Amino acid sequence: MPHTARGTFTVTLQPLPFEGQPEGSALGRRSIDKQIAGDLVATTRGQMLSAGGNVKGSAGYVAVEHVEGTLHGKAGAFVLQHTGTMNRGTPSLRVSVVPDSGTGALTGLSGEFAIIIAGGVHSYEFVYELP
Repeated sequence: MPHTARGTFTVTLQPLPFEGQPEGSALGRRSIDKQIAGDLVATTRGQMLSAGGNVKGSAGYVAVEHVEGTLHGKAGAFVLQHTGTMNRGTPSLRVSVVPDSGTGALTGLSGEFAIIIAGGVHSYEFVYELP
């Protein structure tokens, strides 16, 4: 049976070196650090790779982040995988739990983590299942 966790988070992105990047390319690499509050209370650490398109408003990114904390009172860790695109200003984003990445009381966790940005505030809706 699916459960839903909701809350807010703050995120810090820092540029990292991107070795072997062709000169003039729009490739980037950043660290991701989040503090998550609400039904999921956690800290994350991860990295993002991004690419800008040749048309304004077009880009893509992939990322992975290790999440450690408590989800509705259950302690453990898991990994989130991001796949995002911006097609001439139209966004598409999927953030999902990497299969079999859960530990502790979160072993067997699966789900989708929706990121919502409204009024400058980052929030989430995490629809998940546990065995």
